[in-house]
Amino acid sequence: MISQTYRNIEYIIIDGASTDKTTDIVKSYGNKITKFISEPDKGIYDAMNKGIKMATGEIIAILNSDDFYANTNVIANIANAFTDKFIDGIYGDLLVVFREDTNKIKRKYESKKFRLKSLEYGIMPGHATIFLKRHLFEKYGIYKTDYKIAADFELLVRMIYANKIKINYLPQIFIKARTGGVSDNNIITKFKISKEILRACKENNLKTNLFKINLRILIKFKLLVQARLGK
Repeated sequence: MISQTYRNIEYIIIDGASTDKTTDIVKSYGNKITKFISEPDKGIYDAMNKGIKMATGEIIAILNSDDFYANTNVIANIANAFTDKFIDGIYGDLLVVFREDTNKIKRKYESKKFRLKSLEYGIMPGHATIFLKRHLFEKYGIYKTDYKIAADFELLVRMIYANKIKINYLPQIFIKARTGGVSDNNIITKFKISKEILRACKENNLKTNLFKINLRILIKFKLLVQARLGK
């Protein structure tokens, strides 16, 4: 993250009162870290909201602890895309990589086929690849902390479906995400996510149903098989 060629970046780290060496690691970067807090929170989305409220930059992105930018020019390329003043957000592609070997790809999360209708099936671009203008959070709200897994999906539906913000796809790999995230779990967890996705759609008046939403599990399984076969 620190190695990005684009220098006008505000690094805000939110830690949930870790008892490991997190604090020491963060402090080792000195003044390269803009803001750092380590305190108990009410979950991952509460932590994200804290970061958003502390941010002063024009553009906001969320990067989880196991994720990292795919190359040193990612932020520079995104900043260049935002020179179009009519764009509210940018999203791109993501690679899910193995924790033991981050050069080994488990699957590619490609977003070029994402459309507004994709939301009806619970499909969204990789959360970490989404960059949004800060004023959108001030105008339309932050993450809903009563969601356990799909608050990122609800936020996106609220932004691009309910409030029609202008968001563009940039055909580049933004993020490498290590396996083991909250939504990268077993089949029971995936069905729990489906219920939250259905709720998110209802709250934002997007018509869909649980059958449609559960189809995304088959779609993701197909992508995983293709990745393993090298297609």
